[in-house]
Amino acid sequence: MDYETILYEVSEDRVATITINRPQALNSFNQKMMDEFKDAWHQIGYDDSVNAVVLRAAAGRAFCTGVDVKEGYDYSSQTIPWIRRDPSEWLGPKQNRLWKPVICAIHGMAAGGAFYWINECDVVICSEDAQFFDPHVSFGMTAACEPIGLSRRIPLGEVMRITLMGNDERVGADTALRIGLVSEVVANDELWNRAHELAAIIAAKPTAATQGSVRAIWESLDMGLRAAQNWAMPYTQLGNPAGAIDRTKIPKVKPSIR
Repeated sequence: MDYETILYEVSEDRVATITINRPQALNSFNQKMMDEFKDAWHQIGYDDSVNAVVLRAAAGRAFCTGVDVKEGYDYSSQTIPWIRRDPSEWLGPKQNRLWKPVICAIHGMAAGGAFYWINECDVVICSEDAQFFDPHVSFGMTAACEPIGLSRRIPLGEVMRITLMGNDERVGADTALRIGLVSEVVANDELWNRAHELAAIIAAKPTAATQGSVRAIWESLDMGLRAAQNWAMPYTQLGNPAGAIDRTKIPKVKPSIR
């Protein structure tokens, strides 16, 4: 697949890698990137050669600084604010009903709209130079979509602090690990390799089982606990028979301790 704002490749270990590729604009997104991500998530969902995904960004100062303020995105047909669509409908894997596991590798600045991806990825890791922040309120803009999604990942107090401090505070890698925003911090030059390593380990497992697990857990976030537990049982019955494999052929991987 040929795109203008992202790079896409699939390796033999069933891992697809998407690279946000607008380093000249701090990897900010525009309407073109939104359209391309929507297409990429759809293609990955139906590609049987892909079992897991790595999402990363071209090297430079930023993973993503949100929407490109110079270009923005298409509001031309949305003159009334109540019908304007959230960019996460294009950018987020879960909004596009992709249930294949996505590992997100963050470096440098991850600001504002970058949380559209962070909020919907299954495993998020970062390099030592990562900085997370949301500048909306510093520019007189209400922060709503990104922090609401973030509130499903980290404690509410941390969400409020990130939101209200705006451009005046950055969450560094160590703090991101402490509050559960990321699950691992690695050296800057190890980030891409580590993300691919995690994705390859997951991709080697039966995809019916991993996709079913991802879908069951994410959909449960919209339910109360008892309803979610009741809803979960059919998933276990669907996933297990479809994922049955010869256990003697499972690749042997020595478990790592973090």
